[in-house]
Amino acid sequence: MNRNRLGTSGIVVSDLCLGTMTFGSTCDEATAHKIMDRAFEAGIDFFDTAELYPVPPKAEWVFQTEEIVGRWLKNKPRHSIILATKVAGAGHAWFVPPVREGKTALDRHHIRTAVEGSLKRLQTDHIDLYQTHWPDHDAGYEEILETMTELVQEGKIRIAGSSNETEWGTMKAQATAEQCGFTRYQTIQNNFSINNRRFEDALADICRREKIGLLPFSPLGGGVLTGKYNVPEIPDGVRFSYYLKHGEERQKVMARRFVNDKSLATTLELMGVAEKEGITLPQLALTWSKQHDYVPSTIFGINDMEQLEENLKAADLVLSKDALAAIDQISETYPYPMG
Repeated sequence: MNRNRLGTSGIVVSDLCLGTMTFGSTCDEATAHKIMDRAFEAGIDFFDTAELYPVPPKAEWVFQTEEIVGRWLKNKPRHSIILATKVAGAGHAWFVPPVREGKTALDRHHIRTAVEGSLKRLQTDHIDLYQTHWPDHDAGYEEILETMTELVQEGKIRIAGSSNETEWGTMKAQATAEQCGFTRYQTIQNNFSINNRRFEDALADICRREKIGLLPFSPLGGGVLTGKYNVPEIPDGVRFSYYLKHGEERQKVMARRFVNDKSLATTLELMGVAEKEGITLPQLALTWSKQHDYVPSTIFGINDMEQLEENLKAADLVLSKDALAAIDQISETYPYPMG
């Protein structure tokens, strides 16, 4: 397992990160503990969660993922694990989170409230990487970064990062940190996959120049890049099947963004590339993500041990120049599959 630095910080992590957003919903606690044990045994020392997890976000499920991770973590040497979690963004933004009565905000009160809750549920005295789950651009960055700086000084977090951030927001945060002497965002956790390469348009250059590490989530395109949606009828029990059949309109819109004619056509072409490389489609997608110079670690989420074992094999893989060229050609043929 290769290891890379998070931004300019002192934290070095495995280049595969275990995402936990299914723990407590589609993955029960016993299975989650087995998955984390096996991942740790295989060399993964980086685990990502959030106060809002598991997904889909429900009031009866919220906080359960951190609790599951916390019960597992207490039996491990704390400094052997790099632990990341997130504070929910503003409740008046794109959706109302089922925490703090939906009144969440990225201000000192809510960030501190969220940190204390996460520390308790995770049964730890510190969080290695603390991230804003989504931004609130109209609120400004001074109070957010000042609060993050206080938490670093108090030893409750080691470094700060953002998630679902924009080009403007990333540079505004960096400028604010520099001007005010606050701790900076060392990482950005955004959607990035062969089916969603928009990060390459501008944020990739920002990451290189500002030395910010991208932690891709959904490197398998929300499961689309496993090929399981390239069938006449989407199977029950998979993420976007639930959203399309039972989700609210926001969830249906998101599902159609991931699962559409262009994304499925791209996936079908990629199956041929994977076959030529002698690997599976998920291994192709994970390895492609790992080979970007501004990506210190790629986050993947799973439901069972079989998926874990398949994904772990990507740790030792390197895609050939021919495979990378073939992927680029597919992206030119089907630009922006996720819109």
